[in-house]
Amino acid sequence: MFLTPGDDPRRGGPTKGDERTTLTEFLRVQRLTLELKCQGLDAEQLARRAAEPSTLSLLGLVRHLAKVEQIWFRERMAGQDVTRRYSTPEEPDGDFDGAVPDPEVVAEAWAAWREEVAFAERYVAEAPSLDVICVDPRGGLEISLRTILVHMVEEYARHNGHADLLRERIDGRVGE
Repeated sequence: MFLTPGDDPRRGGPTKGDERTTLTEFLRVQRLTLELKCQGLDAEQLARRAAEPSTLSLLGLVRHLAKVEQIWFRERMAGQDVTRRYSTPEEPDGDFDGAVPDPEVVAEAWAAWREEVAFAERYVAEAPSLDVICVDPRGGLEISLRTILVHMVEEYARHNGHADLLRERIDGRVGE
């Protein structure tokens, strides 16, 4: 086990609740899983790439998920005009390419991720319902907050699978 059950901060959340409670709890657990997979690692370990030529790293995942949180909640749902984190049209993979073994880059990535998660949590808590919609500029589709929450659980779960493998490669730790 990565953690003993008594030490696992993902345990003890609500197990019965309405749709919003259930979705936010599943997302909370996935977010905590990312933090746990990165816990106790230094900048070099966090920036270590999966395998050439991939730029996948734990630090890249933190930066990527900060960007994804920003896109869905701040840009699309809240309609804020913000500078996108870690990528530009010229450098679309800056979230992974810029994940270098520098303690300042690591600190900034965690600060950005925490800022975006906090914004998303506030947005979801204050939304009048899960039926609030945004329009996805990539295809003009209307998307509900409900759908975005499900997507975010999927996004984290997929990347946490990557994080499992990356962490095992770094120091042999395995588990949920």
